[in-house]
Amino acid sequence: MVHPVTKVGNISCAYPFVAQVAEVEVNLRTGAIKVLSFWAAHDLGKTINPIMAEGQVHGAIAQGIGFALMEEIPLKDGKPIYNTFKYYKVPRATDMPTIEAIFIESKDPSGPYGAKGLAEPALTPVAPAIANAVFHATGLRLNTLPLTPGKVIDNALSP
Repeated sequence: MVHPVTKVGNISCAYPFVAQVAEVEVNLRTGAIKVLSFWAAHDLGKTINPIMAEGQVHGAIAQGIGFALMEEIPLKDGKPIYNTFKYYKVPRATDMPTIEAIFIESKDPSGPYGAKGLAEPALTPVAPAIANAVFHATGLRLNTLPLTPGKVIDNALSP
């Protein structure tokens, strides 16, 4: 309920919670990062359609892998270098890891039928999970996306 005078209030009737973990392999010679496995635990209240929910998580992880590792529009003087998507990389089936999606049911009293949202919460932690896995594997803290091979090599060589 939003307060009528201050306009401050609860903007969502039901807040979902997510925890994700990525397992990666990093080649320090080439800078290549490969996501091997991915675990995603989601509190989405009542899971109304488990098959659709799992598909949503798999799609979000695919999109997040692209965001984390390859999707980039290089700019020169603030304008895209390429005027085509020919060089725009997106994940392929061969880039996808094994994924385990876990749904925790909490039956939120505010959500419809006790459910909560799943779309954005499934995508948001993917890139941070991958960046933290790269840090855990290599000790390299890469803090700009995408995590390209060049950035891995540059950070591995810097003191």
